[in-house]
Amino acid sequence: MPIHSEPSVDIADFKARCLDLLEHVPPEGLIVTRHGQPIARILRYLQTAAACIGSLQRSLTIADDLFSTGETWNADAREI
Repeated sequence: MPIHSEPSVDIADFKARCLDLLEHVPPEGLIVTRHGQPIARILRYLQTAAACIGSLQRSLTIADDLFSTGETWNADAREI
């Protein structure tokens, strides 16, 4: 029983399907095994934070008052 929880692929299968597997690496990564033993982990390459700046431009809308909680309250009210 493998001790890893990520999806895994035997090295021979990885060699035969390398390009397809690399194009579809799951978010948790892919473990490459030899005789059931892990030998490598393939992870997605993540963009830097700077590359993400502006990536959601024009894709978000504010539907209501950004600063409202939806609750009505009186800031001047005092409890006795």
